[in-house]
Amino acid sequence: MTDTYDASHITVLEGLTPVRERPAMYIGSTDVRGLHHLVYEVVDNSIDEALAGFCKLVTVTIHKDGSLSVEDNGRGIPVDTMEKNHKSALEVVLTVLHAGGKFDKESYQVSGGLHGVGVSVVNALSNWLSARVFRNGNVYEMRFSKGKPTSTLEQREESLPQLLARYERWYGVVPQFGRTEAAASSPGQQGLNTGSPDAAAEAEREDRRRFLLAFGSQLTGTIIHFVPDATIFETTTFDYDILSHRLRELAFLNAGLAIQITDERTGDSTRYCYAGGLVEFVKYLNEGAEVLHPNPIDIAKKDVENKLELEVAMQYTTGYDEKIYAYVNSVNTREGGTHLEGFRSAITRGINAIAKRNGLIKENSQISIRGEDVREGLTSVISVKMANPQFEGQTKMRLGNSNVKGIVDSLVYACLTEYFDENPNVLKTIVEKALSAAKAREAARNARELARRKSSLESSGLPGKLSDCSERDPTKSEIYIVEGDSAGGSAKQGRDRKFQAILPLRGKILNVEKAGEHQILKNAEIQTLINAIGTGILEKFDLERARYHHIVIMTDADVDGAHIRTLLLTFFYRYMKKLIEAGYVYIAQPPLFRVSKGKEEKYVYKEEEMQSASAAMGEKGVSVQRYKGLGEMNAQQLWETTMDPENRIFRKVSIEDAYEADEMFRTLMGKDVEIRKNFIIRHAKEVTNLDI
Repeated sequence: MTDTYDASHITVLEGLTPVRERPAMYIGSTDVRGLHHLVYEVVDNSIDEALAGFCKLVTVTIHKDGSLSVEDNGRGIPVDTMEKNHKSALEVVLTVLHAGGKFDKESYQVSGGLHGVGVSVVNALSNWLSARVFRNGNVYEMRFSKGKPTSTLEQREESLPQLLARYERWYGVVPQFGRTEAAASSPGQQGLNTGSPDAAAEAEREDRRRFLLAFGSQLTGTIIHFVPDATIFETTTFDYDILSHRLRELAFLNAGLAIQITDERTGDSTRYCYAGGLVEFVKYLNEGAEVLHPNPIDIAKKDVENKLELEVAMQYTTGYDEKIYAYVNSVNTREGGTHLEGFRSAITRGINAIAKRNGLIKENSQISIRGEDVREGLTSVISVKMANPQFEGQTKMRLGNSNVKGIVDSLVYACLTEYFDENPNVLKTIVEKALSAAKAREAARNARELARRKSSLESSGLPGKLSDCSERDPTKSEIYIVEGDSAGGSAKQGRDRKFQAILPLRGKILNVEKAGEHQILKNAEIQTLINAIGTGILEKFDLERARYHHIVIMTDADVDGAHIRTLLLTFFYRYMKKLIEAGYVYIAQPPLFRVSKGKEEKYVYKEEEMQSASAAMGEKGVSVQRYKGLGEMNAQQLWETTMDPENRIFRKVSIEDAYEADEMFRTLMGKDVEIRKNFIIRHAKEVTNLDI
């Protein structure tokens, strides 16, 4: 440390160096989520080409060597030289932050890649990256390593067979065009029928010219091929299922766009293309659910003056939860924003007004329908496509444009009025559902008041099952939600009583997916959970009242444990979502095996790790203990492996995790047997240890 501080101490990070120095600033993290964010950044560029009307196919391929490529048949990144930089546009796009076609307001009317940093960030965080651009029958290629060029822009001319193959791959048909006799009878084989190699070559050149004249304008596109930098990321192994989930979502949001993903490591391949767009999306989300009207309400409107396009699909089920997913330019705004506020306002105002006008709600009724009532059982997808979206932060979780709320409110209200006038039976069904929800809400309120009165008469409002900690600072306090009394006993004995509380649950909690709030509040285990955490639920939720900032789900590493974990995650996602958003919810990772020989012992978490540890100890005389449940560990073992801050492994639960758990629960526990069967068939090969 020096006492002087002057201009010589100021460091300017050039080019893409800032990205490599602080990668989490640009992609959120360097774990599995950040790794897959690289793919989304590249795919988003292809989606922007689709939004502009120039791309019909996006292909994502996970290669055997661990690299990944994204190919599209959009216009292709420009390759001509930029006068200001004296470099090709391709090189500038890939090596300069905030460089791209998203700022001139002409190349892209709407764009998810707002900031122009996406593909350059991918380049900076890749061990190597190659970019190939197809234009005018030529291929332009440039290669990079860790954000820096390793080659100049190279150009080569594609042969006619290559052009034909690429056209067929991109458009699924063999192009028909007038060809010379020599080349038509033997494409690619010089002089087979003419006896003159020169004549055949000339014929093929002529055919190539004719082909490009007829189809050359369509044969444009880009391939970005990269391998992530292992010195940056915790893992560089791409997950087929994670990518498939996002790509399927993008295909739903962009009707008619074909998106294909192929995993060369396993041979898995899926093609997504949905002509029905959001309507098909909502039907997919409601698979296995009992719907109140078979056809989703479909809204598609444009506001020409504000250059905004709105699409909404919505369908009610007999369920109790609301599932509303909002997007802007195909970007999932998980934290909502002004477009979501406008939609919620419109359906509350619209259904109330139209129902009263039709006599379905009496003016002097004691029961009033609120927003939460009209959204009970609602599954909806809202997609806004607009110029100049103002996202909050690079991760684009929330839309901030203030004028969008009024625009969406007005468009949705007008469309709902028209729809319900034409479909009065659907209106009646929805209003009956909302009135039922309002009555249940009143019943739940009464139940909460009764519970509060009961608590005030008791010496302590905390549940008797809870073994609390002595620490009163929530930021330093932890609560372990433990499966069963046996594991709960070990956890109570092994914990640090100063800051670790233990709450054992008996069996599986109520499936909140199929129950209303008034039913949930009658469930003893859920009441215990709510009281212990202290925040309340739903509209009464108050994050400031959280008694612990580490809420740890600690269940057995078996099927039952996974089921209980999923039930708990679904409950938190539905009723205490802000706990997850605040980063308070964790999953403990207990070891599966204890490998020991003499005084030497090691706890491991996977089958492969167990085998490696056994081999390292010599194999002969090695003892392997597999823990089928937490209760099989004594208090000291549980502390050392799963609860000691120095050694334990926690997985922080994010909104993405909870969403996937919710979707998984719908798949495994829903009414649709076929969906469940297909899931089991697809994933059966992944089971390595099965207890029967």
